[in-house]
Amino acid sequence: MTDIVVTGLGITSALGVGADDNCTRLLDGRSGIGPMHILRSKHTHLPVGEVDCTNAELREMLFVEPDAAITRASLIGAAAMREALFSAGLLYKDRSLRVALVSGTTVGGMECSEQFYHDFLFTKEKNDYIELHDCGSSTDMIALAFPGQFDMVTTISTACSSAANALILGYNMLQMNRADVVVVGGSDCLSKFHLNGFKSLMILDDQPCRPFDKNRNGLNLGEGAAYLVLEREETARNRGISPLCVFSGYGNRCDAFHQTATSPDGEGAYLAMTEALRMAGLQPSDIDYVNAHGTGTINNDESEGKALMRVFGDKMPMVSSTKSYTGHTTGASGAVEAVISILALLHDFVPANLNFSEKMDSLTFKPVSKVKIGVELRHVLSNSFGFGGNDSSCIFSKIS
Repeated sequence: MTDIVVTGLGITSALGVGADDNCTRLLDGRSGIGPMHILRSKHTHLPVGEVDCTNAELREMLFVEPDAAITRASLIGAAAMREALFSAGLLYKDRSLRVALVSGTTVGGMECSEQFYHDFLFTKEKNDYIELHDCGSSTDMIALAFPGQFDMVTTISTACSSAANALILGYNMLQMNRADVVVVGGSDCLSKFHLNGFKSLMILDDQPCRPFDKNRNGLNLGEGAAYLVLEREETARNRGISPLCVFSGYGNRCDAFHQTATSPDGEGAYLAMTEALRMAGLQPSDIDYVNAHGTGTINNDESEGKALMRVFGDKMPMVSSTKSYTGHTTGASGAVEAVISILALLHDFVPANLNFSEKMDSLTFKPVSKVKIGVELRHVLSNSFGFGGNDSSCIFSKIS
């Protein structure tokens, strides 16, 4: 086993376009969740975390033709991808490297296909968008924004753990020498279909979400994208690139308790976190900060909180959910929160768990309610849990 390092990252979220904007908002404790203004839905009372750019603005930013068929998820993803490639010194293809892309998503292109469904039934004017409906097409469109960059492109869709599982697949591809560099992450935009789907589950809050709060009442949906550039440490050194951090361990388990709910005792989450620790060669006491899945739903926060207590006991590290900043970016959340975790690691701060006021009766700990600056972090753990109990945990460590 060789060290797998992160050499580049990019992020687009409700906090802004780019790592610097996102980091500034995290440090300032300013959420990106607010009134809906881009998604066209009758449920305008529901707060969401929207990327503050129209599709036209994203097209102009990325030099995409106004009439080119491309979805919002792909536009958001391409913006994050460009930053990741640039920061890793890979914006222009090095022909000596085998570069792969593994991207996670749940929405894919449905934001367009739901708009043009009736056109598809009665005319052929919007058929190009209908063909972009499936998850793989959104990844293909992101790759096409960087011609010749990728030797392999694939998509993972495991609900809200999609992007975290993209990281895991990328890690294993590098260990097996199937690629020299793997760009991993995910992208999802808001759509009426998945907004209404979550509403039908009665887990959307009509106020800003309050993860791990006794009076929590559901999640706020968000949109966003993030990508990390992974490579073997030797490859990075040979390219003259200084690694940002080490991707030191991961865990993935599926408790299969329920189609949408997590198990009451957090069995899958517990197993994912303990596997990640074992793989990284760390003890629970080595973890300085946990970026929790923390959706703000009654079920998740109870289940994840109990899993954290099982793993860490009375030596709980600092814990917060940054979904109170970005909203729940579904298939992209594992990458969005991995990038946020790495920003915290690099700049020695812990983001606040915004809107927290009262501890849950069933938990022994409280999340970090105010931004902590100047806190030395060595190892951070990021949790991403998906429907069906597909639970993934990733650990990032400072370069020693």
